[in-house]
Amino acid sequence: MPFADLPEFLDALERDGDLVRITAPVDPYLEITEIVDRVVRNGGPALLFENVIGYDMPLAMNVFGTPRRMAKVFGAAELDDVGRRIAGLLQPGLPQGFAGVRDVFSRAMQLRAVPPKRVRSGACQDIVLRGEDVDLTRLPALHTWPKDGGPYFTLGLTHTKHPETGQRNVGLYRLQRFDRRTIGMHWQIHKDSTAHHAVAERRGERLPVAVAFGCDPVLSYVASAPLPADIDEYAFAGFLRGERVELVECVSVPLEVPASAQVVLEGWIEPGERRPEGPFGDHTGFYTPVEPFPVLHVETVTMRKTPIFQAIVVGRPPAEDAFLGKATERIFLPLVKLLIPDIVDLDLPIEGVFHNCVIVSIEKRFPKHAHKVMHAIWGAGMLSLAKLIVVVDADCNVHDYRDVAWRAFGNVDYAHDLVQAVGPVDHLDHASYQQFWGGKIGIDATAKLPGEGYHRGWPEMIVQDRDIVERVSRRWAEFGLPAELGKARP
Repeated sequence: MPFADLPEFLDALERDGDLVRITAPVDPYLEITEIVDRVVRNGGPALLFENVIGYDMPLAMNVFGTPRRMAKVFGAAELDDVGRRIAGLLQPGLPQGFAGVRDVFSRAMQLRAVPPKRVRSGACQDIVLRGEDVDLTRLPALHTWPKDGGPYFTLGLTHTKHPETGQRNVGLYRLQRFDRRTIGMHWQIHKDSTAHHAVAERRGERLPVAVAFGCDPVLSYVASAPLPADIDEYAFAGFLRGERVELVECVSVPLEVPASAQVVLEGWIEPGERRPEGPFGDHTGFYTPVEPFPVLHVETVTMRKTPIFQAIVVGRPPAEDAFLGKATERIFLPLVKLLIPDIVDLDLPIEGVFHNCVIVSIEKRFPKHAHKVMHAIWGAGMLSLAKLIVVVDADCNVHDYRDVAWRAFGNVDYAHDLVQAVGPVDHLDHASYQQFWGGKIGIDATAKLPGEGYHRGWPEMIVQDRDIVERVSRRWAEFGLPAELGKARP
């Protein structure tokens, strides 16, 4: 069964011994970041800061900070189980490409009690603050790194809708708190909310926005997921939860938000208004510069009677958002394989911060097959932002970086096996000489075929005799060596 809300999930973590309550006073200026960073890097528990200096609300952090907790979000033993649920919707004859992906989501919506359910009231509106009673300085905002431009809200689900079609979008964007009533909206050039805002500006209209904090953890994950623009996030969340998501109408803007949210901000973005936002220590591990972004004027704040706020710290990996990315890698693998059937498995290294590196394995069937896959990835949704693609054979474990490195270092003739290209890169990429686009490279680390011009005869890989492997495993205790040294090669 899904978790009804964030407190229920935190209670479950606490029962498992996977949450620590911190009652000592902690400073939201840098100190919380340093605590969370250490805990995340060492695979530690979720944290509930109950005494954040300057604020009355407790602050939940590192909620998603391990693969185990991410799997628990979905009621699964491991993240691949969620991917297998999606794979179960794939039927022979389902069209490939983006049409096939949409068919999968449509089938999920039909089978799993979605679309969302609209309710008349929700706990997120127990308290309603309007006008001069709105004070964003009452909400725990973090100054995470020394050169940040100010305090930020880092885990708000931002709701917008297309001014012409009414299509909803829910995304995760950092939000710089400027003052009591305004925040900066850092939505990037490739994001759907950016498109909604552009349409509103073209029409000379202000854009309604609602930001929900402390949502059911499935909803928080889905806001980070790279869904096609015409797929409703809450329909997909309903599939993942196994039941419909309850939404309530906002008080002052024509939008809907999760009824189970802890805190909701409602407001408007005026056409043409921009304000400098940043710097910010981002998930790339570097500060992103000051740039002009839209400004949200908050008219209303609603909240529960005793809300729990939620935030996330990003920075040099690994950080908590890495595990949201790993969930996407495993959950969306069947859909990536629907787009690109050549792919056997895929890995997005945490150090590649989502976009910089993709490792894929394939069952190689024809000359330059690896090159075909590289170009297909560079044309597939958000994977198009990848700067480095490494293609290996199917017998390579893409999650074993030693195995991948051995293939990539030894199986490559750099005069023949590299593909260079230029294309779009992430908005936050600081290495490209031009913002938004830059150089890319693909490495073909597969075994080479005569049809690719390799006529020397590809050598056979060294593999130990299986009987010997099993004999040594049986006798390991006889040798007087520690058991942990006795693991055989995969």
